[in-house]
Amino acid sequence: MPRVSLVEKEQANPITRDWYEKQEAHGYQLATLFKVLGHCPYIGLNFIRMGNSIRRGEELPPKLRELAILRVGYLTQAEYEFISHTRIGLEVGVKQKQIDEISDWAASAEFNDQERAVLHYTDEVTQDIRVKDETFAGLREFFSDHTIVELTIAIGYYCMVCRILVALQIELEPES
Repeated sequence: MPRVSLVEKEQANPITRDWYEKQEAHGYQLATLFKVLGHCPYIGLNFIRMGNSIRRGEELPPKLRELAILRVGYLTQAEYEFISHTRIGLEVGVKQKQIDEISDWAASAEFNDQERAVLHYTDEVTQDIRVKDETFAGLREFFSDHTIVELTIAIGYYCMVCRILVALQIELEPES
């Protein structure tokens, strides 16, 4: 049970209600996280817009984005995020074996050098915030400045998402 109430459509601010109705019109189940964000309609709307922008992406391949998000979810112990992005990761080409071994990716043979560079960077950004020069150099071997900034934004955003999920004890909604 979340630590705060869920804002249902009938109780929602008009901005939030409009967003809920758009989700319903597209046949989507409204995520529990979004019902919590309904408490802050302006911030919540922009929070969702930012997430959608990251998921649409620009240069960062979706598979690499999802590996980073899965690692953030694992490191922050955000079960909601990890389970949600397991489904998304599989849709964009992450292998089940990679998901199974993300907890100890450094010892796994399931990841190529590019994926290892992303996961190493994700670990340092998530856990230490500061990134070692050699870690950054490893990332630079594979990516442009644009892609590195996009990856860093994705990691930072999903660190924030996980902190909200864990702090407010937001549970994954049941499968429909």
